[in-house]
Amino acid sequence: MDAFARLSLVAQASVDVAEPHPVRALEAALGAGPFAVVILFISPEVDMDRLAGRMADRFGGAPVIGCTTAGELSGSGYTEGEIVAVGLPAAHFAADVLLIPDLSVLERETLIGELIRRRQSLARQRAGWQGEFAFLMVDGLSVQEDALASALASGLGPVPLFGGSAGDGTRFKQTFVLHGGQALQNAAVLTLVRTDCRVKVFSLDHLVPTERRMVVTGADPARRVVRMINAEPAAQEYARLLGKDPAQLTTFTFAAHPVVVRIGGKHHVRAIQQVGENGDLVFFSAIDEGVVLTLAEPRDMVAHLASEMAALSAKGRPEVILACDCILRRMEAQEKQKTGAVSAILRENRVVGFSTYGEQLNSMHVNQTMTGVAIYPPDAP
Repeated sequence: MDAFARLSLVAQASVDVAEPHPVRALEAALGAGPFAVVILFISPEVDMDRLAGRMADRFGGAPVIGCTTAGELSGSGYTEGEIVAVGLPAAHFAADVLLIPDLSVLERETLIGELIRRRQSLARQRAGWQGEFAFLMVDGLSVQEDALASALASGLGPVPLFGGSAGDGTRFKQTFVLHGGQALQNAAVLTLVRTDCRVKVFSLDHLVPTERRMVVTGADPARRVVRMINAEPAAQEYARLLGKDPAQLTTFTFAAHPVVVRIGGKHHVRAIQQVGENGDLVFFSAIDEGVVLTLAEPRDMVAHLASEMAALSAKGRPEVILACDCILRRMEAQEKQKTGAVSAILRENRVVGFSTYGEQLNSMHVNQTMTGVAIYPPDAP
């Protein structure tokens, strides 16, 4: 077992998937608690049903939630083949966990009402605590993140939301969320958190829009599939704009040459997952006919990440940064041989979390970002 630094505010640990008793090992490493909630980021190599079945009466009876990943962020930076645990101690955090069990029948008004009641109840319980955020983990193959984030934001009001779509490495076959001792698909887990700590929800990316634009002229929005761009087969036209042969398109190409849309005066990535049937392009997030896509180019991700982390520490260093980091960022780091440099920055800044199939920020489902919350000591300015 590789338990990494336990900080005074937040308990953290990680184990290799080969550990024969992973839950027992994580429980011992996190300590006695008590915890408001325990969060697990789980390698897709793990047998999720078996792991979920071991959760009864563990971690002092705290709610245990989690999801599968496209890679983990632990005390070593970028890692794979691990289970990473984060325990938020009840001395500084209060949490209310809401399971959304079936994303195919999202009852928006009912969900909004439930969120308002739970948010108000948590505020009454900890009236003197001013820090708050909502953390979402959602099935990354559900194709429901856009509608879900929009509905949740309506019920959360001023509470900032961030989250990530569960991953399956680079296989894109099955993703799970963990709740109540069950491994679930087509589901989401939302955790409302109130704390006496200062918190800052953030989102960053290192992409700059270019002048090269294209229009989606044929799409299947329900499946996030684009068939035609500029009235030409989608993959063929995207490749032409890059000066590449369509046969050369890979996940690394999509990571290095993302497309963005302009919403509310800001650009948001609409990341491409893969080339589908008949030269279609399959996206990670919502897409529709008539949307104008702009090619973007990346800045140096190491320098940019270092700058953004420094900004989060400008008024005091966070005790921990809980982060959802897009799989495409990890792939870009690998392709450009910058994994070590990125991992060093993540490690130095106490970043823990997972690589995702997409991120949620307030009412938006986004891609190719690092989105998360910086948690500072209670007496931080």
